[in-house]
Amino acid sequence: MGELEDLRARVEQLEKENAGLRRPRRRPAATSIVAVIALVLGVLLAPVAAVGTWARVQLVDTDRFVATFAPLASDPDVQDFVADQVNAAILDNIDVDAVVEDVFDGLRGLDLPPRAESALTLLQAPAARGVVSLIDGVVHDLVASEQFAVIWTQSLRLAHERAVAIMQDQPGTALQLTDDGVLAIDLGVLVAQVKQTLTDRGVGIAGLIPVIDRTVPIAQADALVLVRTVYQIAVSVGFWLPWIVFGLLVLGVALAKDRTRALMWTSASFAAMFLLLAAGVGIGRGFFARAVAPSTMTFDAADALFDGLTVLLRSTIMALAFFGVVVAIWAWFAGTSRPAVAVRGLLGSGFTAVRSAAEHRGLSTGRFGAAVERYRGAILVAGLVIALVVLMMARPISFATVLWTATGFGVLLIIVELVRSGTPEEDGPEGDAAADGDDVAHADEDETESEPVPSAKMG
Repeated sequence: MGELEDLRARVEQLEKENAGLRRPRRRPAATSIVAVIALVLGVLLAPVAAVGTWARVQLVDTDRFVATFAPLASDPDVQDFVADQVNAAILDNIDVDAVVEDVFDGLRGLDLPPRAESALTLLQAPAARGVVSLIDGVVHDLVASEQFAVIWTQSLRLAHERAVAIMQDQPGTALQLTDDGVLAIDLGVLVAQVKQTLTDRGVGIAGLIPVIDRTVPIAQADALVLVRTVYQIAVSVGFWLPWIVFGLLVLGVALAKDRTRALMWTSASFAAMFLLLAAGVGIGRGFFARAVAPSTMTFDAADALFDGLTVLLRSTIMALAFFGVVVAIWAWFAGTSRPAVAVRGLLGSGFTAVRSAAEHRGLSTGRFGAAVERYRGAILVAGLVIALVVLMMARPISFATVLWTATGFGVLLIIVELVRSGTPEEDGPEGDAAADGDDVAHADEDETESEPVPSAKMG
């Protein structure tokens, strides 16, 4: 009876193991929920991250700010708008008719003949119009000249540098913004500059000027504190949010049950979100023009200003949309659908034919090709990681960056497929024996998993 009991116990144990093998391994529901939440948040926050990065660049990078707005000085619509404003400012402060009238009154005081005085009266109005026309011509010529472009660029750089210095409370800045919204001028900076100028001109008394530590408040407004707070938030969000979005997307794909399908749909949604953002920017162009024109500027000038301001943003949006499309296509290609498998099989056959033809002609990669075959997956993953890091570091991202990065990864993939030998590198007889042993062990495990032990009833 002892052997019978042992057999029964053994059968019960095998039945339990068999039931465990039949039971499918499922990912916890919580993991799938976390994956969905991470992917949805990543896709929704991606446009916000792109806009935040663009805003941060405009707020922090003076060179980029100047590069964005400097071309506007050469735009004819902007030039006409600036010229009209300059003309209006001049004519608002100078009464041309009164000035011309004074000149003509002086001429009349010269005891001119009656006919000459009559002629002067007839010429007075055309002379006034001529002066206005002369001023207008000079202003338009100046605005259209290279000198105006230089002045425009210098003014942009100076204004941005001063604004950044105030917002970041940089030392050595004449204007300082305190935490309670007081805008004060630092007399020490101005005195130091005066002292240096006098010294350069050889004024010996300049050495007696002491170092002065004194600030004079010139304005107070709570709105200035709000402006600084918004500035600091925009700078921080513009730097960190793209990394947060990247982490959410990686986490979501890593936790997904079907990673390839998750990557494909996430990338497609990513591209769709940026296409919607591009449409939103286009709609915003119309709203901006209607908001500022014609009360502030002409419609043409408003369109030119908006286009210049958003040219970098629009380039980034289209680049990221293109990136989403590329990744979605790659994920589909790596998927398990019949068309994807067929395409992979066709390409694989082509690469195999090329390798076979090369080997028949004595061109073989040998052990190097075997090593590439063994580490093929690791090489491609490393290439993909490098490509993603390049895209994340190249901020603001551009269409050319995405195109060249995708091309580089594609070239790497082609090289790997052409170089790999199709047979993993072996480590000699011992490695062969170990591999054979592993194959036998895996075969035994597969046989155990695929062929459940039938249950038995012992009487």
